[in-house]
Amino acid sequence: MTIRENLASVQARISQAARVSGRSEQDIQLLGVTKYAPDEDVQQLIDAGLLVLGENRVQNARARLERFPEAEWHFIGRLQTNKVRYLEQVALIHSLDRWNLAEALDARAKHWGKIQDVLIQVNVSGEDSKTGLASTDAGGFAERLLEECANLRVRGLMTMAPLIEAEETRLFFRETRLLYEKLQRDLGVSWDILSMGMTNDFEVAIEEGATLVRIGSALFSKGD
Repeated sequence: MTIRENLASVQARISQAARVSGRSEQDIQLLGVTKYAPDEDVQQLIDAGLLVLGENRVQNARARLERFPEAEWHFIGRLQTNKVRYLEQVALIHSLDRWNLAEALDARAKHWGKIQDVLIQVNVSGEDSKTGLASTDAGGFAERLLEECANLRVRGLMTMAPLIEAEETRLFFRETRLLYEKLQRDLGVSWDILSMGMTNDFEVAIEEGATLVRIGSALFSKGD
């Protein structure tokens, strides 16, 4: 299959999952994850019409931002504080998970003269291999961001489910969506992004409330 065909297939699956959950496919944003893709494949994806893309390493993100300025780029990987300065042109950072990173991002955004959009990453599965705040810590963290980080704008939450059968991820996605709703009520805010779901589990994530799914291999696979 071509990348254009892969994109159409993923979009159809998103549409179906949205219908199952009583939602519109327009409520779900598709983010193309390009970390393993060569430039020519990224260009094909852009040519096919997907302009919201994500990278998980700063060095790659810098190169992609320069090579493909027509796309909206997100940063989705773990971010070191000393690399923040390279991400001025990134539209959304999905992986805010600790206070020293919040301080670094806020200071750098002030230097850039912008408000930086961010998501708070939560680790609802409790796996040691995954980064992110515990669900019980997310509220206090979000409240402190509102009070102390004038140059950061929280748009919502991001999570990653364990690498298990898709249906078994449902509990983790549901917990994240309930947390997303609770924090907005508690803080008196209105968020619009719940980033959860990847190639192996994005349909379940959509059924449980995801508004953004991060898809890589399903878009770039060259298999039949």
